Amino acid sequence: MKVSVFGAGYVGLVTAACLADMGNSVVCVDVDPARVDLLNSGGVPIHEPGLDELIRRNAAAGRLSFTLDAASGVNHGTIVFIAVGTPASEDGSADIEHVLAAARSIGHHMLDYKVIVDKSTVPVGTAEQVQQAVAEQLRARAAVLPFAVVSNPEFLKEGVAIEDFMRPDRVVVGSDDEQATLLMRAIYAPFLRNRDRMLVMDRRSAELCKYVANAMLASRISFMNEMAMLAERLGADIEQVRLGIGSDPRIGSQFLYAGCGWGGSCLPKDVKALRHMAEGTGLHLGLLDEVQQINERQRLLLVDRVVARFGECLDGLSFTLWGLAFKPGTDDLREAPSLKIIDALLARGATVRAFDPVAMPAVAARWPGRAGLTLCADPYEAAQGASALLLVTEWREFRSPDFARLREAMQTPLLLDGRNLYDPAWMRAQGFEHIGIGRGAVPPTAARVEALLESPLGQALVA
Repeated sequence: MKVSVFGAGYVGLVTAACLADMGNSVVCVDVDPARVDLLNSGGVPIHEPGLDELIRRNAAAGRLSFTLDAASGVNHGTIVFIAVGTPASEDGSADIEHVLAAARSIGHHMLDYKVIVDKSTVPVGTAEQVQQAVAEQLRARAAVLPFAVVSNPEFLKEGVAIEDFMRPDRVVVGSDDEQATLLMRAIYAPFLRNRDRMLVMDRRSAELCKYVANAMLASRISFMNEMAMLAERLGADIEQVRLGIGSDPRIGSQFLYAGCGWGGSCLPKDVKALRHMAEGTGLHLGLLDEVQQINERQRLLLVDRVVARFGECLDGLSFTLWGLAFKPGTDDLREAPSLKIIDALLARGATVRAFDPVAMPAVAARWPGRAGLTLCADPYEAAQGASALLLVTEWREFRSPDFARLREAMQTPLLLDGRNLYDPAWMRAQGFEHIGIGRGAVPPTAARVEALLESPLGQALVA
């Protein structure tokens, strides 16, 4: 099939590359000349595992191309995806101006039947506005051409977006047009060979699905962060509680990890947008107020613990951050807890040494030459002379570091584990003071771990 994608950002590039990889002919349209030039020269402007190779392979095969020419892009595809940004406005609402601009461009240039697909995360009712924008352009041209507008929200997780697109757990399509629905089934059929996971519904329900899904995920994390605070006061271990409740199939194990807060491009923006939509109907979503407030507190929890240990004035002290991106597998800094933590530590007079496997160029671009912040070449260099190490992003390479080398580098062997990555008993055995999130009790395995460490095998492991 011939497909066009408006927007060469995160969602647009993943969508275009994955559709091309299934044999479709895809043209991706963007308004940024530098971005289009980079893509046409073999570069990729974002970090997503596997995406660069996928784009290069399909571009070399002639199935994927990038252009600034909206007219050629529109008239290449029968199915035209709109995958442009919908940034948050000051009041929290999603700004759909880029979506409507793409819709007007499609209406201005189209010469035959189109299925226009809202792939961007858009407020409920946007499909009607897109339909109106296209129809107005056709009337201005005195053109009578058939088209349909459908909603097809994305559910991609940064870091595993290729896998999510190639093997989706569901594909939501909002459509009231039979022909458009058939074409959407055709375009997604290669991705749904094992089991049909396409859910067809009305457009407004499809648009609401994305917001409710992200609000639910954010709520689960904030709930566990609240329970972690309770666990600390009661002398319980939230990690053991997580295992206990996650084993219940009605609850499941996903998004139950307590930590130093959630961020990224979706959850913060979509929770705010959902609240704004509700307020527009006269409904106040008090639960989501609490979800956001808990997260704001949680993102500064590690700083609060630094202050509790060292005092409000941190002059002359150095702190290490391991992890800067909002989650592993991406260089995305949007709403990342690390940014709030760095700001707060520097404001109190501390210096910060940081390491992230992927996101340091993005931090350097955000804060070029920022006083007090040093971006280091490896995690052990970052830990040199540290009064405490703050684990902020749970990258795999942080899971089993050389603890002896780390302890030797640090001035004080204090580890503030913002993602509960390490076992407290093991860390004590390595000579560290370990402070996690909600880990008020010694896990039941602690005695067995300590006995192992005293054995010849344990001594060999430590050595």
